[in-house]
Amino acid sequence: MRIVHFKKQNISRIGIKTEQGILDVKNASKELGIPAANSMKKVLSDVPKALYQLNNLLQEVQDKALLDFYISEENICFLPINTDPDKIITIDYNYLMHASEQNGDIPTALSFGGKFKNSLAAHNQTIPLPTFAEKYDYGAELVIVIGKKAKNVSKESAFDYILGYTIGNDLSSRDIQEAVQNKLSGKTLDYFAPVGPYLVTKDEVDPDHLDIQLSLNGDIRQRNNTKNMLFCTADIVSMLSQYLTLSPGDMIFTGTPEGVTSGLGMMSGFKEHAPGSNWISSGDIIEVSIQSIGTLRNTFF
Repeated sequence: MRIVHFKKQNISRIGIKTEQGILDVKNASKELGIPAANSMKKVLSDVPKALYQLNNLLQEVQDKALLDFYISEENICFLPINTDPDKIITIDYNYLMHASEQNGDIPTALSFGGKFKNSLAAHNQTIPLPTFAEKYDYGAELVIVIGKKAKNVSKESAFDYILGYTIGNDLSSRDIQEAVQNKLSGKTLDYFAPVGPYLVTKDEVDPDHLDIQLSLNGDIRQRNNTKNMLFCTADIVSMLSQYLTLSPGDMIFTGTPEGVTSGLGMMSGFKEHAPGSNWISSGDIIEVSIQSIGTLRNTFF
């Protein structure tokens, strides 16, 4: 299932992406008299029940070929998959080539940081670039969305605690990071964690075998496959749960491949670029695509 979080008449609601369009869950549930979670908060409060209800509602609409409950995706005002996560966690240097282009060291232990809720942005949202910095960088990432409280879980049971996956762009200001010698300061600017457009439930994808790429104004800058992550999805969830309690709705950015602007320009299979030659600037369009999930698109000003 592909869950969409969107805004209608300034009220947040959820939908289900289908070939017919986006099923408006609240509208369909009300008109058909079929109970269904109609907000992301309700989904996260009881994931198994919510997914059962949503599947039931979708099946009823499809069986009866009811078309009035669908909205064209072009008319959707997307919201971040979850606007109120307890935590947004970022994994450092989780692809070998990215670790090499940054500092040459291959991580032997999980290293992580984070962002705050002010950094969240949605698919198709236009993102402002503050005027007090210049070196704005990108980072295509698979994002894990937690579905159940997780503490001290094993690698073998890690998938039991995952709701699904979405796409993220881990934006950073490199000059701010350099000035204060602190990664967090450059990662927590407003709208510097766009996510979306869909939350794809875990039953639909193998998160450890997905092509991932990022294009800047149509020029492919990053391309890899999640099979090359140094720490796989289950590793990440299990290891993080040893340090802290993961909560439903938490989002984990799993790391970015090589090709970031601040890197050494070590590209493979597509046009090379010199480090620092293409920081994000006003008017740029970035698209992050992940196989079986979709494409996250943002414009900058």
